[in-house]
Amino acid sequence: MRTDHSFLSSGIRLAAHLYTPDAPNGRALVIGHPGTATKEQSPALYARKLIEKGFTILTFDAAFQGESEGLPRSLEDPAQRIEDIKAAVSYLSTLPGIAPERIGVLGICASGGYAIAAAAGDRRIRAVATVAAVDVGLQMRVGADGQQDKAVLDALLEGAAQARSRAARGEPMGALPVFPANEQEARAGGQHIFEGWDYYCTPRARHPRSAKALSWDSIDRMASFDAFRFVGMIAPRPLLMITAEHAVTAWMSRQAIAQAEEPKTLHTVNRASHVDLYDREGPVNEAVAELARFFHAAL
Repeated sequence: MRTDHSFLSSGIRLAAHLYTPDAPNGRALVIGHPGTATKEQSPALYARKLIEKGFTILTFDAAFQGESEGLPRSLEDPAQRIEDIKAAVSYLSTLPGIAPERIGVLGICASGGYAIAAAAGDRRIRAVATVAAVDVGLQMRVGADGQQDKAVLDALLEGAAQARSRAARGEPMGALPVFPANEQEARAGGQHIFEGWDYYCTPRARHPRSAKALSWDSIDRMASFDAFRFVGMIAPRPLLMITAEHAVTAWMSRQAIAQAEEPKTLHTVNRASHVDLYDREGPVNEAVAELARFFHAAL
């Protein structure tokens, strides 16, 4: 069963969905969405599958995005995103039938990085899992594949600086498009760019509230963020990171696991890509099976 909820995060009201299994057992998970996404996309798919495993699930739209409040719209603020996860844990812990000592967090893509950062400082999060984790700071600085020319970051930061100056003069700040304009441009950008466009910009998973651009003041906030810096602080609570054999971002999960302390597990889904872990039945089912085993044992 899915019901509508909302809660406050640093004074901003966030829109949420609560998924309740037929026989709740006190175990509960917060699921965070990828950057630019909504709670109705990959988090909803994972929630529907994980309630079948007995977990109560809370999904939500990040501040400034989706149905949640906050201005400017389409702002990606890592510090606020971390607070959103902590606020979700707080809210979930107040609901009837939830055991506060049995709450875990699952982060998908960008929320994987945010989940690690949130759990490092919040001991109420008893177990942490990620699917196709991305550190948005690394992605901004060196690209999803780690091979980005430094000139790209320089240009983005210059654009962000100019946008902030425009806003100070009372002019529109503007936004940076996230996706190519069409399939031809998406294919020209390479497999990872095409897969993101195919998921977010076609009937495959397109959603009217999914952001297609980021406000320019997102850029410098993301560029100076380090999601994995304190991953070692999660221990002795367990960490599971799930990536895919052909994910261009797989190196980020491997790097985070290398920095983490035990207990930690890295699971790689073979013959799958980063975006396959959002909605492709085979890869998602394998990930869900690992997540269910992990959270049942940890919680």
